[in-house]
Amino acid sequence: MSNCCDHELPAAPTRAYRRVLVAALWINFVMFMVEVVAGWFADSAALQADALDFLGDAGSYAVSLLVLERSLRARSRVALAKGVTMGLFGVFVLVRALVHALWGSVPQPETMGVVAVVALVANLAVARMLYRYRDGDSNMRSVWLCSRNDALANLAVLLAASGVFALGSSWPDILVALVIAGLALSGAAQVVSHALRETRQPGCRTTT
Repeated sequence: MSNCCDHELPAAPTRAYRRVLVAALWINFVMFMVEVVAGWFADSAALQADALDFLGDAGSYAVSLLVLERSLRARSRVALAKGVTMGLFGVFVLVRALVHALWGSVPQPETMGVVAVVALVANLAVARMLYRYRDGDSNMRSVWLCSRNDALANLAVLLAASGVFALGSSWPDILVALVIAGLALSGAAQVVSHALRETRQPGCRTTT
């Protein structure tokens, strides 16, 4: 998930690695569009939360590629902006889940299940592309771990769909959305804290 790490790239990525990241960016963006529409029609807070996660991942990949060869200070500022954005996403999902709990209807489990399966396939494809880089430096490994964790989040949405279908209640959907929101807020705090520490380092006054 986008909230579990800051998608910074290694200092000297290969062309193949760049291509993989570009492909991952587009897969995440397309899945954001699919899930935000499906989440709206299915009235699913969990799908909408997962859609924001896809958008956060796509944005992180895109911004990281753009600032790849910029100074440490510039990268730290971008990381700080990404952390704040992640936090705003988390607050939005939290509010949406609470509103859904109070006034929302029972979501459509069939739509939730189908879209969650498609999202799981997409995340597994990204994780497979990044698998060869899992033993690289910490940044390479973190990107792969985030893709792997995104797949786990899709499994949670599938479980929510099963719970909604079995119980005829919206609470499984709401609980999964709350978990995703909590992870987003926790990840945002970590990214912001790390970015602030980097801006105070002497190396931020140099270029890379």
